[in-house]
Amino acid sequence: MLKELVEYIVKQIVSKPDLVSVTTVKRGGVSVLAISTDKKDRGRLIGREGQTIKALRALVNVIVPEEKKIIIEVVE
Repeated sequence: MLKELVEYIVKQIVSKPDLVSVTTVKRGGVSVLAISTDKKDRGRLIGREGQTIKALRALVNVIVPEEKKIIIEVVE
C-alpha cells in the first residue's frame, strides 16, 4: 500500500509519469523504496534544495509506525 501511495504521488509531480517505477528492497531490517524516473524528472522530484523529496519522506514517516524504518531513494 505504501509503495502504491509513493508511486501515485511521484507520478503527480513528474512530467513523464509512465516512466516512474517504485521498487521495494530490504536491507537488513530496513525497507528501501527506490524511485526511478526519467532523467529530466529527477530534479523536479528532488526539488529546490531537496524540499520535494524531504516532504515525501516526511509524509512517509508520518504514515509508517515508529518501529518500522523506511528509506526513500531516488535512483538513476
